[in-house]
Amino acid sequence: MKRANRFLRSVIFLLVLALAAGTFAVFTWRQLGTPYQGFGEKAVFLEVERGMSSGRIAERLAEAGVIAHPWQFLLLRYLRPGATLQAGEYRFTGAASARTVFSRLARGDVYYVTLVIPEGANLFEIAALVDASDLRNAKDFLKHARDPSLVRDLDPEAPSLEGYLFPSTYQFRRGITSAEICARLTGEFRRQWKALGAPTGAHRMVTLASLVEKETSIAEERPVVASVYWNRLHEGMRLDCDPTVIYAALLEGKYRGAIYRSDLERDSPYNTYRRAGLPPGPIANPGAAALRAAIHPAETAFLFFVAKGDGSGAHRFSENLTGHTANVNDYRKAVKASGAGTR
Repeated sequence: MKRANRFLRSVIFLLVLALAAGTFAVFTWRQLGTPYQGFGEKAVFLEVERGMSSGRIAERLAEAGVIAHPWQFLLLRYLRPGATLQAGEYRFTGAASARTVFSRLARGDVYYVTLVIPEGANLFEIAALVDASDLRNAKDFLKHARDPSLVRDLDPEAPSLEGYLFPSTYQFRRGITSAEICARLTGEFRRQWKALGAPTGAHRMVTLASLVEKETSIAEERPVVASVYWNRLHEGMRLDCDPTVIYAALLEGKYRGAIYRSDLERDSPYNTYRRAGLPPGPIANPGAAALRAAIHPAETAFLFFVAKGDGSGAHRFSENLTGHTANVNDYRKAVKASGAGTR
């Protein structure tokens, strides 16, 4: 009987112990899944360095107020020994559970700044976008963008990186340098340029493509606009390209939002109303379509084009001055009919 009682007490003790352990396990698991209410109001950035130990990561998370206690993270590490914690910078914007935090590090949910560069943006506009994204300040970016050494092999005549900062959507880590941003953008240009099967000697092609990019956003017009410029170059005519006049003013810090007579008369190598031939370099950063148009222009005899003036962004093309004059008159009528004024 005594032996039976001892056995019963042992069983009860083990059951109580198992129940207590189970209760503790459930409580702990719930804690690991409960968002930490001690998280502050401001976003927290935390850098996980390559080779950093789990213990150090746990300490830094707790010190930053992302999790309540280091042991929570370490317990999850014990339960998931096969998980690889990814290096990089992480951004925490609100209360999260230890399980959520661990999962983010395990899947490498690293924080990146997205930078969208539209087709036709010039280096001044890109600098402003970089500044607005808090990656680098505009002045620092322009300093590196004005150094053409990254593309010397492609274009020995390049006065800057203008034309080679390929427009696309990029993701950058915080703390990236302006030199690294420029290297990434020019690297993407190289990839696109190779994909186009472009001929050697990028200078003329990219410069002309930048003019095409600024003159029209209509896809089917780009090869035609390119043909006009190549035809005018062949005939020894001035290109009379308005965007080059704007760029000349931008370089001198004198652009006023519109083209004035003084801009047309500016003695700049970029002013194609005064100088024959292409400008010294690109005036913007063309996308793949504009580059393709410059490499493979349409076969036309057109020497002139002017906007239709109807708000469509489309143009009328002509082979001679008589046709161009008629198209200009139509443009003026369309502008007048729309109620838009001219400067």
